[in-house]
Amino acid sequence: MSQHSKELTILLVEDDDIDATSIQRSLNKQRVANTIMRAHDGAEALEFLQEKKVPRPFIILLDLQMPRMNGLEFLDSIREDPELTDSIVFILTTSKADRDLVESYNKHVAGYFVKDEVGTNFIDIVTVLESYWKIVHLPSRS
Repeated sequence: MSQHSKELTILLVEDDDIDATSIQRSLNKQRVANTIMRAHDGAEALEFLQEKKVPRPFIILLDLQMPRMNGLEFLDSIREDPELTDSIVFILTTSKADRDLVESYNKHVAGYFVKDEVGTNFIDIVTVLESYWKIVHLPSRS
């Protein structure tokens, strides 16, 4: 991994403990050393971000179907917040609904992945993300 990518934090917004554990194991298996923070729903993730508990630069892995505040509601909130509007978000969901896909991209997500299509133990998504942050340059503003 390049030097700038080691500073990247991953905010995993996932209510399912089994999926969260599988994603974290896949990251570890691929030797991704980035800090991983987990929020259990959109409300908790928004709180983490607004209270600056997630250091920049960061990438958000967001589930759509969660209690309290779902992924689309979370996206609405961060896109309306001038401090968070430029957040890079990848959707990682079970939803194959065109409505969710279109609405997510209308809210400027970087990618939309369906959980049962990303490969065994999420290795494929980890590979995509690792490749992404090796070449992308992200702002490191506070």
